[in-house]
Amino acid sequence: MNNRSPFSNIPPVVKNLLIINVLVFIAAWILLSRGINLGGMLGMYYPASEKFRLHQTITYMFMHSMDGITHIFFNMFALWMFGRVLESVWGPRRFFIYYFVTGVGAILIHTLVHFIEYQSLTSHMSPEMIEYVKQEGPKIWNEGKNFSDVFAGKLNILLNTPTVGASGAVFGILLAFGMLFPNTELYLMFIPIPIKAKYFVIGYGLIELFLGLKGGGNVAHFAHLGGMLFGFILIKYWNKTKNTFY
Repeated sequence: MNNRSPFSNIPPVVKNLLIINVLVFIAAWILLSRGINLGGMLGMYYPASEKFRLHQTITYMFMHSMDGITHIFFNMFALWMFGRVLESVWGPRRFFIYYFVTGVGAILIHTLVHFIEYQSLTSHMSPEMIEYVKQEGPKIWNEGKNFSDVFAGKLNILLNTPTVGASGAVFGILLAFGMLFPNTELYLMFIPIPIKAKYFVIGYGLIELFLGLKGGGNVAHFAHLGGMLFGFILIKYWNKTKNTFY
């Protein structure tokens, strides 16, 4: 009888990423109960915000929403489910590079979308009003308030809301799995029939694009697409054979 845990065969990079993410989540939860917002330090802010720091382009990937465990659970589940397969195929070094390239690529695309939004909002505002929002916005935001002016309010949200989560890198992993194992059949919750990985990835990507263009909500859809885009580019760059994996 085989009593080995399914977690006993997790390759090193995926295992360490899982451990780090869970430990950071626990630490953030403990610190938040003591009035310290770790997400405000490690989450990614738009570069025009006074809260932006360069290290956030990496550290944002290890922070997750404190509103329950759903965010981190599904990210870590996908990392475990698909990442361990990719690391077994690629090896630790290549998987490590892929994970962080897609994660950084995700936040770059997300920031580009924020840049477009920033330009659109500030085009309706005077330089004095923009500077006022930058100076006074963080204070009123911390008080749970916002500006009544619609453009100032949206700008304040953009400047003072950090982006967190490993979702960009996870979507890169989903893209890679779909490219390397296109005909592998996946069984998903709420779908009574198996679906091939390539169709799942394409469908998921289209849904993210639709939701991103639709706007609204607090999900960084274009970061997800950015992870997929950078993953696609990197795999094409690495692809020296024409082998198909099933």
